[in-house]
Amino acid sequence: MHLVHPVRTGDEPVTARSPLRLRLGLALFGLVWTVFGTVAFLLAHRPWWALACGVLWLVTTVDVLVILRHIRQGPHYQPGRDVPPYRKAP
Repeated sequence: MHLVHPVRTGDEPVTARSPLRLRLGLALFGLVWTVFGTVAFLLAHRPWWALACGVLWLVTTVDVLVILRHIRQGPHYQPGRDVPPYRKAP
């Protein structure tokens, strides 16, 4: 059986879609839930669960900041139309 590999057209950087806004939405959703969990467990006198949610809160905050930084950086170098498409692998 011979496997068929799709031929790259060379316009992938132009037509590619970035999932950063979706990732930001999911990270913000996680941020809301980790803040809620931390406060809820503190009020319920469950310090270990509150600590676990607090650590996740820190991780999601860093993730949101990284995503926002990537969004603010804007598009990176993309080859123009004068760059030929990739050759088909043998």
